[in-house]
Amino acid sequence: MRWPVSVKGVVLDEDGRVLLGRNDRDEWELLGGRLESGESPDEAVRREIREEAGLDVRPVLLLRTWVFDPVPGSSVLIGTFGCELRGGTLVASSEHSCVRFHEPRAVAALPLPEGYRTDIGLWRGARDSRPHNG
Repeated sequence: MRWPVSVKGVVLDEDGRVLLGRNDRDEWELLGGRLESGESPDEAVRREIREEAGLDVRPVLLLRTWVFDPVPGSSVLIGTFGCELRGGTLVASSEHSCVRFHEPRAVAALPLPEGYRTDIGLWRGARDSRPHNG
């Protein structure tokens, strides 16, 4: 069995809010998408987030890979990266009806696939355990 591959990025701003986009299924999701020919997964994450939100990110850590069924009978292999926000101006593309940062406590009430909740928690935990300079 072969599945399409999609890369996603968990992006937190300086206040710990997570970047999400509302898709055409009326769910919130992590931003990202499919790799283009000759592109590495981290290059794809950077490109997709720039295209979908106008933001510059640096993938820091591959959090995990997992299989997601966005609609019955359709599976996608997801690779999720924890990303550092580098700059840019938040602007939504035509791929999402809305793109914005969400407060951690608000994420629990959003229509968001459980796999993405797991990924957000993994990146929060990894960031909290990293040594801080200064």
